[in-house]
Amino acid sequence: MRRRAFLDAGCRTAAYAMVGRRASTAWVRFTPQAQSRAEPMPSRVEDRAARVLEAFDAQGNHRTGTDVDNRSAEWLAATMRGLGVAPALEPFTLNRIDPQDCHLAVAGRRIDSVPMFDAGFTDANGVRGRLGPLGSDAEIALVGSGRRTAGDTAYSAQNEVERARRSGHKAVVIVTHDLRPGLFLLNANEFLRPAGPPMLQVSSAEDDWLRGRAAAHEEATLVARVNRTTAQALNVTAEVAGTDPKLAPLVFMAPRSGWWQCASEQGSRLVCWFETMRTLAGTRPRRRSLFVAMSGHELGFLGIDPYITRRPNLVERARAWIFFGSDIGAPQQPNLIHASDDQLERWAVSTLATQGLNADATTRHDAEARGETAVIQRGGGRFFTIACESRVFHNVADRWPEAIDVAQLSRYARALADGALQLAQSTD
Repeated sequence: MRRRAFLDAGCRTAAYAMVGRRASTAWVRFTPQAQSRAEPMPSRVEDRAARVLEAFDAQGNHRTGTDVDNRSAEWLAATMRGLGVAPALEPFTLNRIDPQDCHLAVAGRRIDSVPMFDAGFTDANGVRGRLGPLGSDAEIALVGSGRRTAGDTAYSAQNEVERARRSGHKAVVIVTHDLRPGLFLLNANEFLRPAGPPMLQVSSAEDDWLRGRAAAHEEATLVARVNRTTAQALNVTAEVAGTDPKLAPLVFMAPRSGWWQCASEQGSRLVCWFETMRTLAGTRPRRRSLFVAMSGHELGFLGIDPYITRRPNLVERARAWIFFGSDIGAPQQPNLIHASDDQLERWAVSTLATQGLNADATTRHDAEARGETAVIQRGGGRFFTIACESRVFHNVADRWPEAIDVAQLSRYARALADGALQLAQSTD
């Protein structure tokens, strides 16, 4: 399959999305469009998974509030209709950031970069000064991001980056690191509370060269110039009725926006989300089930707040919140599960075992929850999450089909869908 060159897909800073604070109170039912007509889904789990992943990857860069993100919401809704489920699109207003010129110029080289979306920005002239190590008297600091693991919660465990945000440097260059060389973007976890100097993210392939320039305190110019555009993002929601309205509902969550195609990070979640929806819609068990695929994930998990605001008391009222985490079924990668209590952890272990899957690692019940689930945890709700490691997390190489083991993902999807049915049938 043809791939874009690295600079085209990864470093040219065009049209990155940024969500604002305000949320619309309106929501609309989906009306199928000519380009997103509902189609019958294949009968085999592997075939269904492959179709979802291929379509999601082909849509393009899933940044929040962009045309791709909103067209993807319509595709999700059309697919739900094909399962016999009535979708709703719930908009929230956004103040999108569109990078215009973001680069570092040093020693006769220009390195195109991606800005941090929760830090400062510059005008067209940028910041000029010496490049040096963090804590030095240089105007522009050079730091490393550290590697992300499945156990990270806010993806902000990169100590140097957070120290640099609070430093006196006028600008910061972040060399991103992970299991392989490349550019691995950081989520804008403090998007609603941006702080610190302008910060640019560059590939770890530049690490040695930049450290040499920093050691020599060479003159550099950092430009992080952006535009802001008022736009709209969408949460995609649905409800599968139960036969006993007295029972507390279940909620199934899957973030759907992110950096680049994010086929494994977000596509794998959607495969599990669809498979669970298909199972419950075809059975109509005792307990009502709510589904939400949220935008705003890479920008401080913004989609969860408008969803909860429209549903007062749901956090504590729900029987459980099931969060499909990132990179489920990534090739040869272990999983991590986190449950709020012993009962849900036992359910998870037995659910995975039905497909010959192990719970490779568990997290303490009271540990900080990952992603959008942290809001549920803080609100006193019961929750379960599962995620896997990945070699291409937040990297341009997170593409279909290379980044995904469809057979392994399908085993997870079958196990989680059957486990969801067990929860939905229970009365305790």
